Amino acid sequence: QVQVVESGGGLVQPGGSLRLSCVVSGSVFASALMSWYRQVPGNERELVARLIGSDITDYVDSVKGRFTISRDNAKNAVYLQMNSLKPEDTARYYCNHFLNSRTTWGLGTQVTVSS
Repeated sequence: QVQVVESGGGLVQPGGSLRLSCVVSGSVFASALMSWYRQVPGNERELVARLIGSDITDYVDSVKGRFTISRDNAKNAVYLQMNSLKPEDTARYYCNHFLNSRTTWGLGTQVTVSS
């Protein structure tokens, strides 16, 4: 059974940085499509970034140039480096694992950008 666990969220001032981590177990990780989503209460979950294979990335326009998604297949991990954070980046961030038509979500990690 695939399990997804996120970490690295917290409170940061505008302009600051955070690095989110997502560790996956029970998967042929190297073959999986890995993505980061975020959700604010009352809103739909939004795709932030996804990593297709090892080096093809896709980002929502609002984070382009500020966020970077990457993976370490040896550690079964995917990361989201977030720089120049803005208050509107405040949300709960979720890691998504997709493989063989099955999707698995973690419980998320809260990111709050505030002075």
